[in-house]
Amino acid sequence: MQIDWSKVFADSADVTSLLVSLGLLVLAGLVGYVAYRILRLVLRRLLPQTPHNVAEILLRHSGGALRLLLPLICVLLAEPAVRLPGEASRLLQHVIAIALIMGVGWLLTALVRVMRDYLFLRYDVTVKDNLRARQVRTQVDVVAKILIAIILVLALAAVLMTFDKVRQVGVGLLASAGMVGIIAGFAAQHSLSTLFAGLQLALTQPIRLDDVVTVEGEWGRIEEITLTYVVVCIWDQRRLVVPVTWFLHQPFQNWTRTTAELLGTVLFYVDYGVDVAALRAELQQLLAASPLWDGRAWGLQVTNATERCLELRALMSAADASRAWELRCDMREKLLIWLQRHHPEQLPRLRAEVGSRASLSPPPAESETPATPPAGR
Repeated sequence: MQIDWSKVFADSADVTSLLVSLGLLVLAGLVGYVAYRILRLVLRRLLPQTPHNVAEILLRHSGGALRLLLPLICVLLAEPAVRLPGEASRLLQHVIAIALIMGVGWLLTALVRVMRDYLFLRYDVTVKDNLRARQVRTQVDVVAKILIAIILVLALAAVLMTFDKVRQVGVGLLASAGMVGIIAGFAAQHSLSTLFAGLQLALTQPIRLDDVVTVEGEWGRIEEITLTYVVVCIWDQRRLVVPVTWFLHQPFQNWTRTTAELLGTVLFYVDYGVDVAALRAELQQLLAASPLWDGRAWGLQVTNATERCLELRALMSAADASRAWELRCDMREKLLIWLQRHHPEQLPRLRAEVGSRASLSPPPAESETPATPPAGR
């Protein structure tokens, strides 16, 4: 909108009327702010005070938008009673319109976040069996990001359309929309494929939030899923950022695809004289005493025999990947200590026979005839 500032100040000769009008606008804004404080107090008092208070979620996300919108609504209601010069009145209306569009967009994005956090609280991922919760959280998080992006784009478009010159440019662009669409399609081909890959990832869910995965040889948990990339929190607190298209075109390991339960193995290399039954009994006792073992499965088997030692594999089950790792390390250490204390001779040894070649030759047989005949009587 074109504003002639000279006319604004020229028409503002009546200072008293102008000050009264401005004071009325300020008073309307203060009334709106008081209404916001009252609404905040009512929400805190009426809704149940629980650890996951809905009022707290609502005020945390939408408090800023309400703090802007309620005074603006009061100012808009008081605007017809305000006596301002023509140019100043049009300027005020334009500013209020832009602020209202931005405030409504802000409020809508806040409500999307409120619904997202409310669903997150209903589906807790900290429980043991959290498969359903991770599925819902992944879908809700991606859908919320899409809705917020759409709201922001529409709000920005609405603000730009309030300017006359921008509206004229938009009409001119619509006349050549076909050519622009073709050019934009070729230019944004990769971006659009990434966007659709993000939507496909959210719908098919080969991965979900808090899934344990192995990507590019790195073990970690899915920390964030967006429309363009996925953040994997590596076990040593590094972050691996992977494009969403990677999970649709490359193989990867998902350790919690259907359940978090895992089987872990520990390999031992021992001497051929090892007592496998005694070692198996000791493993059973150690697992029974360990809080990390879930009691589903265990075993000890001879999996290989080389020219120097035997390979034993201890099998054990755990509730999730973290417990499985700790259980494997614990069993490896305790079985090694048990062998060192009770059967050190069963640890791998290198055998060698020391002596001359003559001493190693076999003795003559008893039936052989001696080279010198016995002396006569």
